[in-house]
Amino acid sequence: MRKVIIFCSLVMVTTASYAQEVDRGIQKATDSISMKKAFGGYQFYQGDKKLNMKQLVALMEPDKQAYKMIKSAQSNNTIATILGYAGGFMVGYPLGTSLAGGKPNWTVAGIGAGLIVVAIPISLKTSKQAKQAVNTYNSGLQSVSSWDKNELRFIIKENRAGLALYL
Repeated sequence: MRKVIIFCSLVMVTTASYAQEVDRGIQKATDSISMKKAFGGYQFYQGDKKLNMKQLVALMEPDKQAYKMIKSAQSNNTIATILGYAGGFMVGYPLGTSLAGGKPNWTVAGIGAGLIVVAIPISLKTSKQAKQAVNTYNSGLQSVSSWDKNELRFIIKENRAGLALYL
């Protein structure tokens, strides 16, 4: 009987310590996302961690409605980024040529400026869609029952054992 008790205790200690190791450093997906107004849009945070567009998409995948919105925002972000960089290059190259004393092609600079002008409203639309997706995601978190967020664990510490409720 004594061997069975010792064996069960070892199994529980091993299981409890493994569960604690897995949990350390991982942010739960049920944490809400906060937004801060920034130049040209918003910056998104989960806790203290700043999130980029790729991380937002991965985080919102379980929420189908928010996921659809953030994927649309991601597509628009890609288009705006490509247009903005191409336009910036097309404006910057003739300016650099002019500063270096060469003969610049101002038509290319004009086309680049046009690309930048087109990229700005697309970028603003991206910010608006991302904000809506975050609001949808956060509202979905609030509708989850409190039991789903809680976790009941059997723990063993030093000279005691018991149940712990993690909120």
